Amino acid sequence: MNIKNIINNKKINEVESRVLTYIIEHIDDVMNMGVRGIAKNNYTSTSVIMRLTKKLGYTGFVDMRYKLYPQIKSNMLLTSLDIDSEKNDLFSTAHLKQFNDEHLLSSFAKKLTQLDDKFFFIYATGFSAIIAEYIHKKLLVLGKKSMLASGSDSAAVFENNLNHIGIFLAVSKSGHTEQVLNKARIARENGIFVVSFTNELLNPLAELSNINFKIEDNNKIDDLNILPNLFFPNLLILFEAITYKYHKMLIIKK
Repeated sequence: MNIKNIINNKKINEVESRVLTYIIEHIDDVMNMGVRGIAKNNYTSTSVIMRLTKKLGYTGFVDMRYKLYPQIKSNMLLTSLDIDSEKNDLFSTAHLKQFNDEHLLSSFAKKLTQLDDKFFFIYATGFSAIIAEYIHKKLLVLGKKSMLASGSDSAAVFENNLNHIGIFLAVSKSGHTEQVLNKARIARENGIFVVSFTNELLNPLAELSNINFKIEDNNKIDDLNILPNLFFPNLLILFEAITYKYHKMLIIKK
């Protein structure tokens, strides 16, 4: 990574430049090293590092590390991303059918036609919560009873309504989010049908689910969701495919 993007016309000397380069190259380890460890490894003093942080506009070393981390990681990911590779066509939805066959879509669509008296309870955190809100509103316009909650909501919103929930629906890109897993476990323990949308890898949320829909995560190590990734858009396409199945079933019933 070019440190000029970080320095941004600030005047630093040769020693400070060397230390900054070292921090960038060891960004995953510098918190464990601490200021003393970094100074020792670069044959300099801790005051040099603290002066560097001030010159760059940070309140201290910890502030500098946390603010540099996403910038450095995104640059590393972009460097490794093969933009021109035909083998990794990001803008392709072919994998939706690869991971989710017609039977799986029809199974969930059938559950939609059968769930009249009880609620959907939809749960997600972070970026997934944005998608969960769309699904929630889509279910409402379909005439379904739906409740939506995220990590900021009290656990009582879920636990005090267990007797009214027919389907617990979770969105989690990794399938490892502990808040989501806890809700899914409680749902299963109370005989509630669990549906989840996760990435295509094996994960604990998929194992807890009665139905698990898999969507390819194009950048699995990009936890900050910085790079182009069609996981969430493809999830919406997949859910619309389910509602299409649902409408077809309603027509057949008539």
